[in-house]
Amino acid sequence: MTKFSDLKLSPKVLRAVEEAGYETPTPIQAGAIPPALEGRDVLGIAQTGTGKTASFTLPMISALARGRARARMPRSLVLCPTRELAAQVAENFDAYAKHVKLTKALLIGGVSFKEQDQLIDRGVDVLIATPGRLLDHFERGKLLLTGVQIMVVDEADRMLDMGFIPDIERIFNMVPFTRQTLFFSATMAPEIERITNTFLSNPERIEVARQATTSATITQELCMFKPGRKDRAASQKRQLLRTLIEREGENCTNAIIFCNRKTDVDTCAKSLKKYGFDAAPIHGDLEQSKRMEVLDGFRAGTLRFLCASDVAARGLDIPNVSHVFNFDVPGHAEDYVHRIGRTGRAGRSGKAIMICEPRDEKNLDAIERLIEGPIPRVDSPMAPDERVTRSRKSKDAKTDEKVPVSADREDKPKRPSRSRSRKSDTPKTDAPTAEMAPVDVSQVDAPAAQPTPTVQADIPAAETSRQQDSKHHGGKPDRANRSRGGQGNQTRRGDNNRTIGMGDHMPEFIAKSFDERRAD
Repeated sequence: MTKFSDLKLSPKVLRAVEEAGYETPTPIQAGAIPPALEGRDVLGIAQTGTGKTASFTLPMISALARGRARARMPRSLVLCPTRELAAQVAENFDAYAKHVKLTKALLIGGVSFKEQDQLIDRGVDVLIATPGRLLDHFERGKLLLTGVQIMVVDEADRMLDMGFIPDIERIFNMVPFTRQTLFFSATMAPEIERITNTFLSNPERIEVARQATTSATITQELCMFKPGRKDRAASQKRQLLRTLIEREGENCTNAIIFCNRKTDVDTCAKSLKKYGFDAAPIHGDLEQSKRMEVLDGFRAGTLRFLCASDVAARGLDIPNVSHVFNFDVPGHAEDYVHRIGRTGRAGRSGKAIMICEPRDEKNLDAIERLIEGPIPRVDSPMAPDERVTRSRKSKDAKTDEKVPVSADREDKPKRPSRSRSRKSDTPKTDAPTAEMAPVDVSQVDAPAAQPTPTVQADIPAAETSRQQDSKHHGGKPDRANRSRGGQGNQTRRGDNNRTIGMGDHMPEFIAKSFDERRAD
């Protein structure tokens, strides 16, 4: 079995490694350190949690032990995608170079430019930076990259996801062409492969595991979640998360809970604290001092649950994480590999549980295609009545039931249609209107008990004027009569047997003559 003493590291570096408690290198370390000590370019591909950071820090310290840095001209450069990962790399340098006189500077956002400028002015051997802050110092004229002998790109696939590839290409053109390049990534996307073909010279390729594979020490589970009500889906999902944590019991000593959005990170942390769980959020919108405080508390064990965005998914080395909960299915399949890689590190066992909604099944299929295997499904630990809400009573659930629309409408009477023919303004009725031809009164048979009256004697003057107005307006009642509420023009809906336009005092013989005319 290969040991660190067989890798030709400097004695001072070996002593620091032994004091850190390591004796046997991981496969990526055993494959990358020898060619790096020879000065060759290295392309390392390995799943997260396999010790890639030590694969470049140990040979860099051995190579930089001889020499001296000049002001504003660092001798080596390490590029990291996030502030947390850059700070972790700086801690590794402090641990492995404590017996070697090397200086370092950490250039990340959220820290004063003045303090970083003072370190650069004194000269540093190792410069660890994020791409954005490095370019800020360079554009301000505070930094020169012409003295870089070794350049390291860590978590290159995360650089691609965060949109740093144009900045990486620009930085590559600033450093000398004769530099040594150490390039490490967990996955190898086509864009990453294009950069390696462009900027690496005959690299030693070390691929210790299949790309985008998960560690065998991690137990994976998938819990399908279907909300009972859409307006309570978010709260029910957080309730399911708490139930899953309670199900693990004492086995869940600490855990990282990943969410896709920063707002969900804050909401999830507040919900856990409300129900008695020791939790705190970490994401890119927090101040750097707050982020480091939360991360240090989680590493020290004073914080049990860390609610995080993907800012904590790459490269963070927290060895004793027992569980990883994916509150959301990641949008990129590679992020799943990095998220669950926060547990089960350095040969330890870990457990990863993911909650999946029906809308996330497309992303779930992409993840299972990437890892080339299905994630084991588990039943939801929530009881059926708890999926609505734990505190809801059965009578409240009955109240929320919707009444069928048809039953509500059957009790209402149907309103008659008010449609009219546009061809004529005359209302459609069965009885004839006053516009019919005049009637010969002398030929009408009068009732036996009544004498035959004359029209002028029985029709009042007011009624005669109404009949004339009705003829003038085409059979419609005049507006003045409608405003007075005249009964001659009012008919009940559906009563088509009433005579319209003649008034209630119309002589009966006229109505009889209309009926006989209609019968003919």
